[in-house]
This record gives sequence, C-alpha cells and structure tokens, in this order.
Amino acid sequence: MKVRIASFNVENLFERPKLLNAASWRFNSRKLASFEELTALLQGESYAGKERRIVKLLTELGLDRKDESEWAWLRRVRGSLLKRPRTGAVEVVASGRGDWIGWLELKTEPVNEQATVNTARVINDVDAHVMGVIEADNRPLLERFTTQLLRQVQGKPYPYVMLIEGTDQRGIDVGLLTRFPIELIRTHIFDKEPGSETTPVFSRDCSKYHLTLSKTKTLIVLVNHFKSKGYSAPGDPLGNEKRTRQATRVRQIYDELRSDGEKFIAVVGDLNDTPDSEPLQPLLAGSGLRDISEHGNFEFGERTGTFESSNDKIDYVLCSPELFAKATGGAVFRKGVWRGPRTRNKWEMYDTITTEAEGASDHAAIYGDFDL
Repeated sequence: MKVRIASFNVENLFERPKLLNAASWRFNSRKLASFEELTALLQGESYAGKERRIVKLLTELGLDRKDESEWAWLRRVRGSLLKRPRTGAVEVVASGRGDWIGWLELKTEPVNEQATVNTARVINDVDAHVMGVIEADNRPLLERFTTQLLRQVQGKPYPYVMLIEGTDQRGIDVGLLTRFPIELIRTHIFDKEPGSETTPVFSRDCSKYHLTLSKTKTLIVLVNHFKSKGYSAPGDPLGNEKRTRQATRVRQIYDELRSDGEKFIAVVGDLNDTPDSEPLQPLLAGSGLRDISEHGNFEFGERTGTFESSNDKIDYVLCSPELFAKATGGAVFRKGVWRGPRTRNKWEMYDTITTEAEGASDHAAIYGDFDL
C-alpha cells in the first residue's frame, strides 16, 4: 500500500484576519501581540493594577474611544468595561471579568480569489492520502473547499475532512484531509500549562487522529501548529519557552502512544522553528522520531527551507521508527510560494501567481512517501 503523508500551512482558505495580511511585519506583529496580551488580561478575575495596561493596549488597537477600529472589534453584550468621557482619559470601570460580558475580535477580509485557487492546485498536485492542514478557517469552509475548489482544479475531493476548533482567538486552526476512514479523534485543546488551571499549552491544538489503513494497520497522525516567533507574550518575545512546553507535551503524547504499542505514528505541522533549535529538542532528541527530510531520497529542490525564500525549515512530517523504515522518499513542494523578483534561487512557480497576494501560501507543502 502506497501512502503519502503531507503537511501544508494554507494561511486560511476564504477569510483571514486583516492584521495577518498587513504589509509591515513589525506593524503586524506588534498589533497581534497587543491583541493577544489584551485578550488574556480581559479574562482575568481582577483588573486591579492592570487598568493602565488595558487602556494602553486598547489604544494600540484603536479601541480606546470606540468599539470598532480598522483591525478589530470590542464586542460588548452586557455590563461596562470602560468609561469614555468626551474629554479626559478613558477609564476601566469593570473590576474584573465578572462585571461585563464581551470579547475582542479581529476583523477579517476575503482571501485573494486566485490565491484560494492556487491553494487548491497545491493540494491537488501534492495528492496526499493524508494531509495535515494548518491555519484553516473552520470545518464547514474546509469541507466546502475540498468539495468545490478541488473540483475546480480537476481534483478529487477528500471523503474525510475534519477540524476541531482550537484555542486561537484568530480562527486559525489545524485540520486533516484524508482518504482513509477516521477511526478515532482526540483533541488536546484542554491540556494546560504546567502549574496552571486556565492557560492552554497549545496555541491551536495537537489533534490526534487514528486512521484505518486496513484491517490490521492503523496510522496515527498528530497535527500541530506551534507558537509563532512573531506574536508572543512580553516575557517570552520569541515564543521560545512556549514552543518548548508544546514540544514537551507532544513528546509525552507520542511516548504514551508508543507505550500502548502503536507503531505507525506521524507528527505533522508547522512547528515554527528549525530542527536544530533548542525549543524543539524535547520532541526531537531521543524520541526516535525521524524527519522525512532525513531520508536519502528526499528532494528539497532549490533550498532547504519551507518558509518563503529562506532556508528555515519549520514545516514537518516526523515519523516513528517503524514508519520511517517504510519511507521511500518525499519532497518539498513550493510551486505555490511567491518567490519575488529579488529571490536568488528561482523555483518553478505556478503561472497563475503574478503577485504576492496570489501565492497559495508563504509556506511550501512537505510530504513523505511510504510503502505500508
């Protein structure tokens, strides 16, 4: 049985938070960091001593004087968070989460239509039997994408499409497209940080899928999207500590599966760090997991990276020893990545990508082939 396992960060299929499309990375990351910090502060039981910080973050998002800005909404259902006098300073009047009902929400905008078609082309051309999909909007849209857009590019829809809403407030989740029946699903969105009863360890999820390959063979896929280096907490500006905790927890989940006797396990996704990085070592070092790119028949193409035109490999198909032993090769598929006029290494790009906005994603897809 020939099986192709892939991972692809699609960067949303139909709608994407406007801030994620901002032209300036510095502007983008600063605003998103403010959104994330403010969301966490507003969930607190008490705002005592945090009022000035709340107002400052609201101001950075353009929400200090009104409930809507270019980038976000402050949704208020009941109670009051703020006092906004016509003259004078904005004041936090709620003493904590229990005094008002509401939330922060990022504004979205439609993804470039040609970019969505190019995303479908990548998925069709990779033609994986199992694909971890990163930054997907939600399950209904992922289902619509596979039934409509794949047909548009002469592709075959996936019979099994699954996505569990994760912990990210921006609506960028991890899902799975597979041609094998899903036997069992387990989410880890409720796993908490060590020593915390409220803070999730995963930025999105570590979704666990048991797939039936045959009467005697099961493939287990863990789909992940680790913490970004760009939108992290003030005390952990590059997200290194967060990614370390996430890698540690995935290792625990993997070890539990191994203890249960499971042999064919793949850990796929965007781990937002390179194989030699310190945060990923709890997952990679001593676990027995092998990166498909280590295989002698793996083809990187023009560069070793999976993100934009860099050599940073941050997307993965990691294999248990038994699964890696069945590998026959693999590749990075980068036809959907915009390369820009100044990129030194020119890779083949779809002729339907004429601007950066039309790129399928700034991530290349990565896959491994296996003879099971």
